[in-house]
Amino acid sequence: MKSVLKSVAIPLVQALVVLMFLSWLSAGKAQAAIEMHQFDNPVLQKRYDSLTAALRCPKCQNQAIGDSDSPIAGDMRQNVADLLNDGRSDSEIQNFMVARFGEYVLYNPRLDGRTWLLWGGPAALIALGLLIVALIVRARRRARVRALDDDEQARLSALLDRHRDAGNAPQDAKERS
Repeated sequence: MKSVLKSVAIPLVQALVVLMFLSWLSAGKAQAAIEMHQFDNPVLQKRYDSLTAALRCPKCQNQAIGDSDSPIAGDMRQNVADLLNDGRSDSEIQNFMVARFGEYVLYNPRLDGRTWLLWGGPAALIALGLLIVALIVRARRRARVRALDDDEQARLSALLDRHRDAGNAPQDAKERS
């Protein structure tokens, strides 16, 4: 029985090791598929890296073109490199990409008539929340400061008289002893 288990287990383990090795090799190739352009000028390289991180791949879900291995992201990276080599500014490159793919390619959308709510909404909600908190605090302060009516004043006087009488009694007892 043990020899049968050994004869089956050893090839199975060997097959698993080979599969793990092959998957490790293919993962390295998948990462190597993303070609990044190298520039001799460090300023151009930094601009290229910044632009490829700031532009979103239209095919991928929330992934920058610098991180995506889709063919369209590769084309976009090539366009960025070509436009940088042509001497275009960052804003011109972004305008080119927006004209070609739409506003979606920008991670930070521009402030215009369509995006004012996106930029101003959080600030407006915070201001509204602070206003509500201020109104609640103000209302509670006003509720605490109101004067006592006649019944409440009579109850308070009775309680204070009782407390004074209870407080004086032990002192009188101590003085007598």
